[in-house]
Amino acid sequence: EGLPACAKPLRRRQGGDLGTTMIDQIIKILLILLLIFTPIAFGSMEIWAFSLMELGIFLIIILGTLQWAFHRTSGIDDHDESIFGRKWTFPTIFLGLFLLLILFQMLPLPVGLLKILSPKTHALRSALSLKPSALSFPLSFYPFLTQIEFLKWVALIALFLFLLQWGALNKGRGTLISVTMFVGIFESLYGMFEFFSGHEHILHVEASTLISSVTGTFINRNYFAGYLSMVIPLAVGYIFYRESFNEDISVGWHRRLSSLDGKTYFLVFGVILMILGLLFSASRMGILSLLLSFTVVALFFRNPERGQRLSKTPIFILGLALLWGALIGLDAVISRFFTVSEGFKGRWEIYANTLQIIKDFPLLGSGLGTFIQVFPAYRSFHVEGFVSHAENDFIQLASEVGLVGIGLLAVAFLFLLYKAFSGIRKLSPEDSRRYIGIGGLVGILALLVHSMVERNIQVPANAYLFTFILALVLRISTKKTESIHHKPN
Repeated sequence: EGLPACAKPLRRRQGGDLGTTMIDQIIKILLILLLIFTPIAFGSMEIWAFSLMELGIFLIIILGTLQWAFHRTSGIDDHDESIFGRKWTFPTIFLGLFLLLILFQMLPLPVGLLKILSPKTHALRSALSLKPSALSFPLSFYPFLTQIEFLKWVALIALFLFLLQWGALNKGRGTLISVTMFVGIFESLYGMFEFFSGHEHILHVEASTLISSVTGTFINRNYFAGYLSMVIPLAVGYIFYRESFNEDISVGWHRRLSSLDGKTYFLVFGVILMILGLLFSASRMGILSLLLSFTVVALFFRNPERGQRLSKTPIFILGLALLWGALIGLDAVISRFFTVSEGFKGRWEIYANTLQIIKDFPLLGSGLGTFIQVFPAYRSFHVEGFVSHAENDFIQLASEVGLVGIGLLAVAFLFLLYKAFSGIRKLSPEDSRRYIGIGGLVGILALLVHSMVERNIQVPANAYLFTFILALVLRISTKKTESIHHKPN
């Protein structure tokens, strides 16, 4: 009561700072737990696993809302409003329209409107309906499956938009990237142990029929390779980021090598282990994406002032991994490339049938998540079991949400990609953050390339990491100032 008037706002501000700092720490812990949990829980493919992921994300959003309330009540105006200001209105609108489209797919529509929007849906619904007098049908053939996928998209889009404005992301990125690397290293070590030892388990599940190569805790080699294709370039970027603070950066390579600390040696060794894990996954497109990633990284990490055309460090790391892999034996991996025509023959048949679905449901699709149920009606070849995905994330998504849905996502993502590219280009060559930005962006593009011939973005663990890295890259590329003299831990 006896405090001066000017001291009361100060006390409220200190209390608000303490509250927001505590919330930041809880959010950071939740992000770390999800980074660990989502890949280890079989890639979070099971409903219990991705449901826990969604609950964790929604808890983060609730805490973020409480943090915003603390700022408002405490009169604090130093959170990064500019990051989530008008700059991101455009992609937010398109992402919001996409979610509204999915909601629209689940709504029962009058038969007359359904016939206009999707004649094929109307024809099939009318033919299959047990109630000929029904007056309305939804666009989605299986609204329950669409609802499940809708919740995933809501959670990931909400997380992405939250991370864009969460000021503590820049402060905690070193820890979050380190955790991501450690998970990637664990996945590689565990997968190689299960494969080479002949134990052939995925955690507690006996999986001799699934483990024909290294898969980590994922149920499919390609999902595992897709995960590592994002982690490895980000890890290389983080190593460059740490070493850019070395005051003796202009000396020869032998002096720089002797000046490296133990943590850097461990990180480099970890990257080599992850490369080995990806190689022995025998994922053909995963390996090609890896080679493409290192080519791009070596090109953009070069030092023009020293006359470099390519950075030697990424090439050296990749070379060591390939040499180690050759000593162990890459015959089985190389032999898979000689059967590529057989693998693509089956894929082309699936692509052709999926394109027929797009032709029949061109505008609004058959319903998000309904591919597994709709595809059997279009399958033109014999297969044991069933086809669960289209072996291409993009055409499968187009068949489920139509050209309208895929167009909305494409506009939003291309805008974000442009912002990331232009932002990183504007960073000063002395700004060490550009290494993380480039590494993260290369990882994102590597997953997209891999997704052209496989299901990867649909894997919840990969989708979560993709969301996190994209937000991290955009935060780096839009943050104007940061000290470049403080060496990270």
